Parts: sequence; structure tokens; C-alpha cells
Amino acid sequence: MTDRPPWWHGTLQGLIVGAALCVLAAFLGDIRASVPVLLTLLVSCAVGGTFTRMRRALMWSAGFLAAVLAGCVLTPVLRVPLDALTLAQPPVKADVIVVLGGGVQCGSAVLEASSMTRLERGLELWRAGYAPVMTVSEQSGLIGPSDCPKMSALERAQITALYPQDGPQVLTLANVTTTRDEAARVRAYAQERGWRRILLVTTPSHSRRAAGLFRANGLDVVSVPAREVRYDASLPLPGDRLWAVRILAYEWTSRVKNALGGTPER
Repeated sequence: MTDRPPWWHGTLQGLIVGAALCVLAAFLGDIRASVPVLLTLLVSCAVGGTFTRMRRALMWSAGFLAAVLAGCVLTPVLRVPLDALTLAQPPVKADVIVVLGGGVQCGSAVLEASSMTRLERGLELWRAGYAPVMTVSEQSGLIGPSDCPKMSALERAQITALYPQDGPQVLTLANVTTTRDEAARVRAYAQERGWRRILLVTTPSHSRRAAGLFRANGLDVVSVPAREVRYDASLPLPGDRLWAVRILAYEWTSRVKNALGGTPER
């Protein structure tokens, strides 16, 4: 006779699988929430896994996700959908260069790589004479700890360090949480200052969605994305492919939220 596993075996299994799937979802979705919120989410997923039907659903979901992730990480199958996220156009003369916010490392008070490469691209366009004005974004208090330094302050300091005199005119998009907020702030500036054309700078994978949000605000946008520095877009290595999974999950989730009328993530 085969011994049956102890009663707590399935419960423990459900706890582990539920918690693991929650962590994976938070990573792939790039969820930027406070520790209490993340712990609440983690505990909810784990407790849900203790119920028999939910545990079975989680097991099937885990198996399906494992197969999908294996295919994505072992092959460069995501090149085409990743390329579809990018809208790259030749730069033209414009009234302003809009550098979208990327992120900041709160503890070390430095710009994240995506923020820095966007700023570099914006300054490159300014030096080439495409527009005399740049914008930088100030994140709202909803993003990161309350004492986190503002992206706009760090970017302004970087610009001043590079160009103590005769640098670009820099305007701040204040208190923004999402790309939609940034588009609304730029629209207000455009109405006030008579801007007609905007050069939009962001990371490649964010460029098509960002351009769509700005155009939905009635803005004439030319998308001139920065370089991708987080991974190699040709996806030669498993690490690059894992980044591609995360980027695609984040962008598709944002599109679904936008379609449902929710607030898209950055």
C-alpha cells in the first residue's frame, strides 16, 4: 500500500507555489510598491494556494509559465514582438525635446541607467540644434520612498555640470506618476508657449506606447528613442532574453490597463 502524504503536504506546496508566482509576477510586471503592499500581496497569494482548487490552478499556471519562460529564455523568439514596441523616427527641427522620466536609485541618489541614457539622447539632440528647450520629469510622491531624490533635480544637476553656461533651457514636468501625466503636462506647456512639434525621448521598448499617449493629447510627436543599455536587443544570451520577457510583460500589461481605462504604469 502506498503511503499517503501528510495532510499538511498539499498546504505547504500551495503556499510555496503561490508565493513564487506572486514574486514572479511582481518581477515581470516591474511592480513598484511599498514593502507593506508587496508583503500583503505575497501573503494573499500564499494563503490562496492553501485551498485545493486554487492550488490546482496555481500548479497548472506554474507549469504553463515554466514552459513559456523556457522557450523564451532558450531561444531568441521574442525579437519580433520586442521590435514591435519600438517607434524610431529621424529627428527633425522641433520646439522642444521631451525627455521622459526613467527612474532613480533612491538609496544612492543617482539616476537609473534608463534615465541617464534618455538624458544623454536629449542633450545630443539639443547639441545638434534640433530644439532649444528640454523638459525633465519630477516624479510624484507615489513613486518610491518619500525621501527619494527627484529625477528632475538630478538631471538638472547633470546638465549644469556639463554646461555651466549656455546650456539648454530646461523646464520641469512636475509631480508625474505615469507617461499619461507627462503628456498632460507637455500639452499644458504647448498651449502656453505655442509649441507645435515635439521630439520625444524614451527607451525603445517604451517609445511606441509613449508616442501614442502623447498623440492622444493632440501633440505632434516625433519619436527619437535613446539607446537600450539594459540588455542587447538582438537577444544573444539568456540574460538578454529574460530582460525581454520582463519588458514585454510590462508593456503588454500597461496596454491592457490603458484599454480598460486604468492608469498605465510608467
